[in-house]
Amino acid sequence: MPGAGSVQMPGGSVTRSPLKLMTLAPGHFHAALVQKQMHDGIAPRCYVYAPLDADLVAHVDRIAGFNTRTESPTAWELDIRAGGDYLGRFLREQPGNTVVLSGRNRPKIDLMRVAVNENLHVLADKPWIIDAADLPKLEQLLDDAEMREVLAWDMMTERHEITSRLQRALVRDREIFGDWHTGNPERPALVLESIHHLKKTVAGRPLLRPWWWFDSHISGDALADVGTHLADLALWLIAPDQAVDFDTDIRLLDADRWPLILEPDQFTTLTGLPTFPAELTGRTTGGLLFYAGNNTANFTLRGIQVQLTTRWEYESENGDTHLAVARGTRSTVGVRQPAGTLPEVTITPTDPLDHTRLAAVLLRKCDAWQVEFPGTALEVRDGTFAIHVPADLRTGHEAHFAAVLDEFIRFVHSPRHVPTWERTNLRTKYAITTKSVELARQRRSF
Repeated sequence: MPGAGSVQMPGGSVTRSPLKLMTLAPGHFHAALVQKQMHDGIAPRCYVYAPLDADLVAHVDRIAGFNTRTESPTAWELDIRAGGDYLGRFLREQPGNTVVLSGRNRPKIDLMRVAVNENLHVLADKPWIIDAADLPKLEQLLDDAEMREVLAWDMMTERHEITSRLQRALVRDREIFGDWHTGNPERPALVLESIHHLKKTVAGRPLLRPWWWFDSHISGDALADVGTHLADLALWLIAPDQAVDFDTDIRLLDADRWPLILEPDQFTTLTGLPTFPAELTGRTTGGLLFYAGNNTANFTLRGIQVQLTTRWEYESENGDTHLAVARGTRSTVGVRQPAGTLPEVTITPTDPLDHTRLAAVLLRKCDAWQVEFPGTALEVRDGTFAIHVPADLRTGHEAHFAAVLDEFIRFVHSPRHVPTWERTNLRTKYAITTKSVELARQRRSF
């Protein structure tokens, strides 16, 4: 029964008091996706503190859509406490014990610090910060959370994508991958690229974006936002289960940015607004909006060359795409998602003469995976291999939020199981993204 508080923990099932969610100023659809499903350990009655604005209406509409859908409807109860003094009211009342944050990016770290200083757990969407100047705030937040024994957790949904998990398992196997190539700027050892689209459907409905999404002062450059996932994956793949220190292990080499130019009618389609609002005057030239949607960053991680690329396009019939190419001495392991297809994992031997040996090792690997990844199988292709992923292992982006919430619940009730490297790497990934954006802005302004 949802909200009953039976939480599956390492070593068995124990009964805990359910977490009671308080969503603060929901301005991004990820705040609602956390509640796309009911969860054991989450009370069905949730609280929303927010300004009475279009962002709040959109959030309530999404939760209502989950409750009224035909297939597996949810049963959330929302207690809405909206108004100009929403934050003061939240501080006075606090009917819950856990804060959910997914909204405007710039003020997010300050809201997180308020919540932690009230001894509340925090589940916050990326990015926590968008400027390198806020790194000290991030450090203070982590110090305060540790001192007050509350959990502040990042919604790293890409770690729960099946192809990312398979790639990580393959890269960690030296019989398959070998050692990492060091790479060079022209041919990095790890290439991570994501292409997102502004016009899309979320939870079965066309997405209307708030105007502030297009103001990089509020939302940040793309690399500071969606690039958080790429920076996280870089650490996760190259140094699995290890602490990576930005000051000693990372060396930034280069970064760049360029705009996605939007016409007025495109902006109207995306936001529902008749024209560019006054707040975006500084972002428009010649009747066009310059959106900071594209970035690249190049750095080394313990000497291994990495390239991150984030791109935004207006629309695509085939959805967002992801590319991850890891180059090792024995093979190249890639996750590729051409437009209109599901992502797939491929393994290409570095030496074509190694094909037979690698095939035998991969067959053993797939056999060993049947407990963790049931139904996976090896596909032999011309000169390369692919991993067959059965349909029941493929969960889309929206479903990954349920996995993040389940993980968060487990760690709240068992804080000693939080990996020790998470804190260091959280700081490092945000240093990578924000300092890369800082470098890119020095190179190119618009």
